[in-house]
Amino acid sequence: MPVLTRDEAQTRARLIDVQRYTVDLDLTTGADTFDSHAEIRFTAHTPGDTFVELKPAELRSVTLDGQPLDPAALDGNRLPLTGLTEGPHELRVDATMRYSHTGEGMHRFTDPTDGEAYVYTQLFMEDVQRVFAAFDQPDLKALFDLTVTAPQGWTVLANSVTEHLGEGKWQAATTPLISTYLVAVAAGPWHSVRTEHRGLPFGLHCRRSLAPHLDADADEILDVTRACFDRYHEKFDEPYPFDSYDQAFVPEFNAGAMENPGLVTFRDEFVYRSAVTDTERQTRAMVISHEMAHMWFGDLVTLQWWDDIWLNESFAEYMGYQTLTEATRFTDTWVDFGVTRKSWGYDADQRPSTHPVAPEAVEDTASALLNFDGISYAKGASALRQLVTWLGEKDFLTGINTHFTRHKFANATLADFIDSLSSGASGTDRDVHAWADAWLRTTGIDTLTTQVTDATDDTTFHLDLRNAGSPGQWSGPDPTKDRDGRKHLTTLTSPPSRRPHRIAIGLYDTDPGDPHRLTRRKLLEADVHASGGTSISGPGPRPALIVPNDQDLTYAKIRLDPASEKTALRHLSGVPDPLTRAVLWNTLRDMVRDGELPPATYLETVGAHLAAETDLALVQGVLAFARTQVADRFSTPADRPAALALLTTLCEDLLRRTEDGTDPGLRLTAVRNLIDTAQHADTIRGWLDSGAVPGGPELDPELRWRILGRLSVLGTIDDAVIEAELAHDPSATGQEGAARCRAALPDPQAKEAAWNALFTTDPDRELSNYLFTATAQGFWQPEQTDLVRRYVPRYFTDATALAERRGPAIAEAAGRHAFPAHAIDEDTLRLGDQCLTEGTPTPALRRKLTDQLDDLSRALKVRAAQQS
Repeated sequence: MPVLTRDEAQTRARLIDVQRYTVDLDLTTGADTFDSHAEIRFTAHTPGDTFVELKPAELRSVTLDGQPLDPAALDGNRLPLTGLTEGPHELRVDATMRYSHTGEGMHRFTDPTDGEAYVYTQLFMEDVQRVFAAFDQPDLKALFDLTVTAPQGWTVLANSVTEHLGEGKWQAATTPLISTYLVAVAAGPWHSVRTEHRGLPFGLHCRRSLAPHLDADADEILDVTRACFDRYHEKFDEPYPFDSYDQAFVPEFNAGAMENPGLVTFRDEFVYRSAVTDTERQTRAMVISHEMAHMWFGDLVTLQWWDDIWLNESFAEYMGYQTLTEATRFTDTWVDFGVTRKSWGYDADQRPSTHPVAPEAVEDTASALLNFDGISYAKGASALRQLVTWLGEKDFLTGINTHFTRHKFANATLADFIDSLSSGASGTDRDVHAWADAWLRTTGIDTLTTQVTDATDDTTFHLDLRNAGSPGQWSGPDPTKDRDGRKHLTTLTSPPSRRPHRIAIGLYDTDPGDPHRLTRRKLLEADVHASGGTSISGPGPRPALIVPNDQDLTYAKIRLDPASEKTALRHLSGVPDPLTRAVLWNTLRDMVRDGELPPATYLETVGAHLAAETDLALVQGVLAFARTQVADRFSTPADRPAALALLTTLCEDLLRRTEDGTDPGLRLTAVRNLIDTAQHADTIRGWLDSGAVPGGPELDPELRWRILGRLSVLGTIDDAVIEAELAHDPSATGQEGAARCRAALPDPQAKEAAWNALFTTDPDRELSNYLFTATAQGFWQPEQTDLVRRYVPRYFTDATALAERRGPAIAEAAGRHAFPAHAIDEDTLRLGDQCLTEGTPTPALRRKLTDQLDDLSRALKVRAAQQS
């Protein structure tokens, strides 16, 4: 089916305005399809032709201004509207629509715990067409009137307050002007917790089977919601623009959450069935804060076209972390951002698929969908944090409020946003337009380097801080190829991407009372110019450690001077501020990825310092990179057992440290990672048999399935054990755990069955999005390289066909989770390149393959550097 191009959208926006949709949905017609009736009132500015989008199972009838149109005229997802006269029109479309099981359109889920069914919409980008006919582009905002017929006993939620009219009929209040992709419906026998705040109805909703778990956390979720709501009203002049605020935790959701106005949908893993760490609670709170920020930036003021995705996501990402820090007990959220989200942005920005935060041309919706990545979220948020540092928060918020006032209930572009910020910065010497050109229109990562010169006496030292740009870094897909045709291996030699930076520089000395600890002598502020750098005369003798970008205020690679690098490796756990430690851990991480620090040295540093780490976000982030990247990918197969053994020993040290019960989150983290790094089954099998870790915790469902997953990889259990556990936990997460375990069994028949389940062409046997992901996660294991070797070439052909058949969501999952990431060799690169150059992967799969192959190439280079 054709995707919408920017030119087509601009042409249609010049031709028509849309005033109102009246949509009626009937969800009582069966488990496979539902009925959809849409009336669209619109005005044509001049005579002309256009089209409306729809992806029906059956198009029953269409009338335009009372005259029937031929349903057979539907071409793919486009119904032509020809010969429009100037003036008002009314289009009526009756259709049967199909439920999805991929998290797109109207997703239907049956809870295996109790057999109850739930449906919800995810209409982002171009999926409203799966639910009702629409002029599907963000700048054709309209009012929406919605009615839904649902089975008895169901509750219907929507963007606005809903009323039950009787006999299963529900009606939602008319919305303000919103974009088609923001329309939302969620229906089912929800368990709800309702309250009011500032005169508005607030609600939390989840599946009935999760009711006890939601009730246990409802106060915490509502406290965060109210605190962020109040803080946004302190920041923003415009009040919350909708009539209610519901948060629905829905099953098999592809994203973390979706900012539907008045009805935010979250993945229901945020309703915790098992023990979690406080950092995970912080993550849930951040997502709540992030989505609430969208009510203003994204919903009240909406992008005009998808090239300004970052205006939605970067703003919400920045505001989510900052507001959570200001308004709740989660005061160290920027540490978690630095060690997890920011590294996501750094990685994405060094791949051939990198793009500017604000690209100048996104030609169509398929291309736009690819830009929901670490650049639009993490890099963009980092850029905004740097902007606030450079501009000042007062002027930043003045510009934001100007933007809301100018464009509320309308659409805006990057140029509009920068003009609003410039108005807030009037009277200063800050050129916001120049800043935007340098930060938002370029690709790549600058590198800040330091050179230290001792002074002639003991009272000063000299620091030369340089912006080295990013030579040799990708600035976008390169049309040239090397001799082997590997576009993803070509290194660009384009000019460095240099930007101005406003940073803090931390000066640290060894603590005289404790040689293992450091104390901060001073925190300097400096502007590093795009054209070069800055020189500083520091007070006192040369510090033991100099940290550029202390407090993580900018987005750049950091390279320490040689003496500071030695100090960091020896004394990292002795640095007093967790945010500074996050900057240093990220520096070491980046050096490993660039082949400048041996993986073994990184692991030695982890072993030496992580046992003393007090910030849980750092422990979790560093352990995750050490296990999934350093041990599993950057270490050679011969070195991997030693790497896992080191991490196992570290986790055992953390268990001993937490025996007194004072840090349950750290203990839980140690238990999880010890399970994942286990090379022998005895210890974790003993935990499973006894139902608890000695000294705690007891094994809840998440830990039991985690242990079974590792035992499956090690080949010490069989399908009978998996079936017995599934009988004990028949929930949706139990079903996913069982699928993951079965796929992980080192048995040829189990692998063949898993492969067939992933790539079947039988529509009646297709896995849902979550079961697909679970099966894919279990399939490839580094311990089973020989067993699954024959599936590596099959992946590239089977995944290509799958993506074409099942669409972007499954294509993304196939590229992310089903890719043979363990197969780090030249043959995999060759097969992948052949797929990209000679095959026909869909845009979503092509993007994931490009990224995966570039990461694989990097891993090969890191391994080669160890052997040189």
